[in-house]
Amino acid sequence: MDLGLQGRTAAVAAASAGLGLAAARTLAAEGVQVAICGRNADRLAAAAATIDGKVVTIVADVSRPEGAERFVAEAVEQLGQVDILVANAGGPPGGTFASTDLAGYEEALRLNLLSTVALCQAAVPAMQERKWGRVVAITSVGVRQPIGRLIASSTARAGATAFLKVLAQEVAGDGVTVNSVQPGMHATDRLAHLGADLDTLAEQIPVGFIGDPDDFGALVAFLCAEQAKFITGSAIPIEGGVVGGLQ
Repeated sequence: MDLGLQGRTAAVAAASAGLGLAAARTLAAEGVQVAICGRNADRLAAAAATIDGKVVTIVADVSRPEGAERFVAEAVEQLGQVDILVANAGGPPGGTFASTDLAGYEEALRLNLLSTVALCQAAVPAMQERKWGRVVAITSVGVRQPIGRLIASSTARAGATAFLKVLAQEVAGDGVTVNSVQPGMHATDRLAHLGADLDTLAEQIPVGFIGDPDDFGALVAFLCAEQAKFITGSAIPIEGGVVGGLQ
């Protein structure tokens, strides 16, 4: 299927590894010119080497508003404009109610809520002016089925989901769609950092295996497609059947 994205431009945050990188690779394969950011220049260069097509690397920390704003500004400077924004950031440390202090919540809010707000504030107004744009935020299945051992992450990402829903309604008439994708367990460094045993985790997933980041990236790209222009305000779980609720 031709997604109608040839020649478009995208800013993909926190894309030096994991699901952000998978999204950037898929968009580039569709003919999108991609800018990626991360905190480490060497990791960014290694990531860029895995992407076919035009890719720009920008060292930026989107967990701080000035970093998010600079990432979008530099992407516009190098690409001409940003048609697609993939809002993404790393996850905060794991923790429970008993083990997470107030500072842990504050950091999670900066990382997983305020970064999304700042990226959208920097990128969306120009999309509205051009009457075309796509925002896809990478959140977590913890929004839909909160994960106790990731209490700060679940809390912050729930706030981001509410922000994105309201934003979607406000900009829909300007040709800009806003959606989020809620990953479950995928084969990324994040699981390794949390000390997860992949075989044990796979047994807990109804489909019987850990998610493939490239499959995840394909859905992100579809949400940016011309054919997805009627999809907005959606929060889509990608989790192999783990979530048991109806919504």
